[in-house]
Amino acid sequence: MDPSSLRLGNHTVASMNIPKPTPPALVRHESDSPKERSTCGWRHLLLSRQDKDRGLAAWAHAVDIEGARAHYHKRSTELYYVLEGEGTVTLDGAEHPVRKGSIVHIPPGVVHGANGRVRVLVVGIPDIADDDLFFPESTAVPRCENDSRAAP
Repeated sequence: MDPSSLRLGNHTVASMNIPKPTPPALVRHESDSPKERSTCGWRHLLLSRQDKDRGLAAWAHAVDIEGARAHYHKRSTELYYVLEGEGTVTLDGAEHPVRKGSIVHIPPGVVHGANGRVRVLVVGIPDIADDDLFFPESTAVPRCENDSRAAP
């Protein structure tokens, strides 16, 4: 019998609304997060691949950008929220100034990069997998030391 059904004598009462278990809530401080080099600079993995078994809807990284190589994602959307600093973000060749308090929405397929020194909260929806990082000049993902995903 379906666990969401209830049997009363010879009758079955179907479709009781039993809530599905939800992943546990999570609180993590930046200083307790792994840190690594990425395409955009140094990042703290606030919510990331180390949490893949938690059922997260997205990942979040705190990234210190000092110039980001142009790249794009075929499946994932990124949100950049500037926490500190100022610079520019290039989206499909158009340069946009950003500063503390700016937010940038980057849909799949948009080639993007950055210049300047900014600290950004980057949210990937869904998680940007290792095989969803592309560079305009190639379809392969270059690798660099201490970074499983990206080139320096």
